[in-house]
Amino acid sequence: LDTVEGTKLLNFGGSTLTVGGLITLAVILAITGALSWIVTRSIRRVRQSGNRKLQSLYVLEKLAGYAIIVVGGVVALTSAGLNLSSLAVFAGAIGIGVGLGLQGVVKEFVSGIFLIFDRMISVGDYIELDQTTRGAITEIGPRATRIRTNDNVNIIVPNSQLIESPVTNWTLKGDTRRIHIPFSVAYGANRAEVREAVLAAAKASPFTLPETDDRKSQVWLIGFGDSSLDFELLVWPSPDAVKRPAAMHAAYTWAIADALDNAGIEIPFPQTD
Repeated sequence: LDTVEGTKLLNFGGSTLTVGGLITLAVILAITGALSWIVTRSIRRVRQSGNRKLQSLYVLEKLAGYAIIVVGGVVALTSAGLNLSSLAVFAGAIGIGVGLGLQGVVKEFVSGIFLIFDRMISVGDYIELDQTTRGAITEIGPRATRIRTNDNVNIIVPNSQLIESPVTNWTLKGDTRRIHIPFSVAYGANRAEVREAVLAAAKASPFTLPETDDRKSQVWLIGFGDSSLDFELLVWPSPDAVKRPAAMHAAYTWAIADALDNAGIEIPFPQTD
């Protein structure tokens, strides 16, 4: 057995790789992978067990995984009998070629590191890239970011796209935003009654945050249509409601329709004589 383990497989730069060294390399890499999985999974459980996902723990989870893999790889190569200093010239020679071939991968990896440390976009934020790509960030990986829509569709976006392209963050640092809900009433309706009825419905909605001096629900008269007075309800919903824009918009529209019906205010429709 000792003879087999001492069998030389490769001589390179003054270093000798034997069967025993190869076995040691494989064992240490396996332990490194298992340790990285255990540590990152433990941190993830702690991060997800609270009421909100902490960005600092997410950074720790990613960095711990990367650090364990890098350190384990170095220890594995050293334990296998390879002199890392002798590989420096070889690494430099092939580094240029590999770098040119994998520059896209390196670009996405570096972009992912920037996203992890940059607090403008964090895991759990609800973002919008365009009119069709909208959802919550569930993971920032080494190559791409995973976005889950409200229809439970996972969209994979390259990390660099989130840095180079405009991104709308609807819940930056857990905050909310004001939304506009348009509606119309027939000419002749009492505008004060319209405002009172719609404001009361908005305040009764479970989506609406309690009012403050800076954040109050309002009803604006924004225009005169061919057969209607055009209004907008401006309201500040909860951060959780902001992550469900379609459902939230439908709920407020339904509440406005009920409020106008209960107040006896007519909702107009086009008529042709």
